[in-house]
Amino acid sequence: MQSKVFNVPNTLSLIRVFLAPLVLLFLSLRIDIPIVASFPDLSWGDAIAAAVFIIASITDAFDGYIARKYKLVTTLGKFIDPLADKVLVIAAMLALIELGRLPAWIVMVIITREFIVTGLRLVAAAEGVVIAASKGGKLKTCCQIAALIMLILNIPGGMAVMWAAMILTVWSGMDYLIKGSKIITG
Repeated sequence: MQSKVFNVPNTLSLIRVFLAPLVLLFLSLRIDIPIVASFPDLSWGDAIAAAVFIIASITDAFDGYIARKYKLVTTLGKFIDPLADKVLVIAAMLALIELGRLPAWIVMVIITREFIVTGLRLVAAAEGVVIAASKGGKLKTCCQIAALIMLILNIPGGMAVMWAAMILTVWSGMDYLIKGSKIITG
C-alpha cells in the first residue's frame, strides 16, 4: 500500500542521510581533550561522532518497522532506506581510514559487496523480482554497526569485530549471488 511520500519512516531515512556528514565532521575534529581520565584515547569529537552515529543507526531500526507495521511502505522508502544505510556506514568507514583506525582494503571489500548486491537487486527489479534483505545481510549490518561504534570510540577489540563484520559481509554477499545466479545467467 502506498502512502504519503514524506511519512515518518521516509523522514527517518532522510535524517540518516543528513547525519552521515556530521559523523565525518565530528570524527575529523580533533578535539583531543580527554573526556575522562580513564579513557585517554577518547576525544570529544569521537564521542560526539559516536553519539550521532548511534542515533542515526537507531533510525535504521525504526524506519522499516514503522513502515511495515503501519503500511507506510513507499517507492521512495524502498530507495532511500538502503541508500541511507550505505551512506552512513561508508561515511564512518572513510573517516576511520583517514584516522588510521581501519585499513582501506577492508572498506573496499565491504563497498564492493554493496555494489554487487545493489547491482543484483537492480537486475532482479528489471526482471520483476524483488530480492529482500536476508538474515545474513541484517546480521552483517548489525556487526558492522557494532564494529564502527567500537572503532569510533577506540574501544579495544573493535578491529576483531570488524573482521567478523567483513567475514559476514563476504558470506552474505555470496549468499545473495548464489540465490540470484539464475537472474544473472538468465
